[in-house]
Amino acid sequence: MKLSRPFAARRGLLALALAVGTVLNAAAAPKKILVITQSKGFTHGAVKRPAPDQLCLAEKTLEEIGKASGVFTTVNSQDAIASITRENLKQFDAVFFYTTGILLPAGDPREALTDFVKSGKGFIGTHSATDTFHGGKDAFSGYVKMINGSFAGHPWGSGTTCTFTNHDPKHPAVAMYAAEFQWKDEIYQYTNFDPTTVRVLLSLDMTKTNPKMPYLVPVTWVREYGEGRLFYTNLGHNESTWKDATFQKHLLTGIQWSLKLVDGPATPNPDAQQLQHNRSVIACAAEAAKQDSARYLAKSGDAEWVKAVGAAADALRKVPNPDPKKAKPEEIEAAKQKRTEAHAALLQALSR
Repeated sequence: MKLSRPFAARRGLLALALAVGTVLNAAAAPKKILVITQSKGFTHGAVKRPAPDQLCLAEKTLEEIGKASGVFTTVNSQDAIASITRENLKQFDAVFFYTTGILLPAGDPREALTDFVKSGKGFIGTHSATDTFHGGKDAFSGYVKMINGSFAGHPWGSGTTCTFTNHDPKHPAVAMYAAEFQWKDEIYQYTNFDPTTVRVLLSLDMTKTNPKMPYLVPVTWVREYGEGRLFYTNLGHNESTWKDATFQKHLLTGIQWSLKLVDGPATPNPDAQQLQHNRSVIACAAEAAKQDSARYLAKSGDAEWVKAVGAAADALRKVPNPDPKKAKPEEIEAAKQKRTEAHAALLQALSR
């Protein structure tokens, strides 16, 4: 029997609560989360309210997950200036962001947010929470350092089916995902990312994702920040993601982790991140050389070899490609010769 979407969603939420085993007993009060879905830049469909008095998809989904699990209740706001004050934050156990742009003016309201997390509270960010408070003279460096990444484009658009690597399948926040899985969503790349401060749980597998880029692309990470905990997942651009039961479980357990209701390591894993970075370099180099990357992945732990391969691939990418309608014949021939030489050098680097 094919279920209607509303019924299927409700059934998914109920199954979510039962599967995770998080229905609290009467003596345990649910936690309280301030949900901010304000956009001072691009407004994603998942946070667009149909009307001022109606919830957006993200708000509605979080409310339903909280009720079904008994773990938390939500208070929704699209006015950060009114909601993020030291006095108002006292009533909350965590803050959730699906936001864009500069939400707060410089001064104490900003510090109130980061101090709230440092004091032992939780912070949960989805998708464009990393496209918040960065860029220009009004950027808030404290927030950027806390969330540990700033949006720098999304080569993998909303229609891209990406392959993901699960670096820590036993961690509660990603235990619902296989060691390797595919999903269609918009994925960011970042600046201001420090691999030594976070534990990356999910990243792109560049050997099986297009377009290929020669660097690590983290997708989900956790960290301890002062006495508090931060959970961030890049997933959530597509509305279909918010309606997916596995993603809802990902959110619930990430929220639980940030609230210290479940345990899981937050120790940074730069070595695992570096290995994934190396695999990305190899994938891009192999594609440029028109080779199968599987032939070379066993050498991804050889830092010097990966560095040489990356340099050779970069040299090939930088060979000019003159317009045949505008360039002189000798310029076209020279570029062709350079490309042949660079391709041969890349093959040689790969075969070392």
